[in-house]
Amino acid sequence: MMNVKKTDLVGVLLIEPDRFGDHRGFFAEAYNQRLYVGLGIHANFVQDNHSLSASVGTLRGLHFQVSPHAQAKLVRCGRGAIFDVAVDIRRGSPTYGQWTGCKLSAANGVQMFIPAGFAHGFVTLQPDSEIVYKCSDYYAPETEGALRWDDPTIGIIWPLQGDPILSSKDVVAPSLVDLDSPFIFEG
Repeated sequence: MMNVKKTDLVGVLLIEPDRFGDHRGFFAEAYNQRLYVGLGIHANFVQDNHSLSASVGTLRGLHFQVSPHAQAKLVRCGRGAIFDVAVDIRRGSPTYGQWTGCKLSAANGVQMFIPAGFAHGFVTLQPDSEIVYKCSDYYAPETEGALRWDDPTIGIIWPLQGDPILSSKDVVAPSLVDLDSPFIFEG
């Protein structure tokens, strides 16, 4: 049976699928809809994304999409290692503005489920890290949003050895205090 841990943010889960290994390597089911529905994950995943970050310290995020294309994500690391983060941006949530983070790696096989209503980001811990994630809606650039990776209001403790490598979009992302979040906590 897979190992599932709730985080301090309601709805964000850490999932470690069973691995069956021998001298050849291992086998694991990365996703099984019946099992995940049993965990309370009712997202209908419609798109798989795969990204490569060549350098250690590459930071992507904090990103989200709003309705009508809000996305839940199921994130895993296919090669290398990342520190993955979710930030609650649901108005009225008792954990609004709080974050949780976890090391996801090819070695540990851990996945993070992030419902809609959360911003998502990660930083690479090893070179040539590959991130593979399922999304519950299609990419829609007109609904994109972002928050500053280093917003002091959120206070993420990133495992960085120096300055991160950022996209031009992430450099100018706004702070949480400037966000008029369309997401509402539904208890």
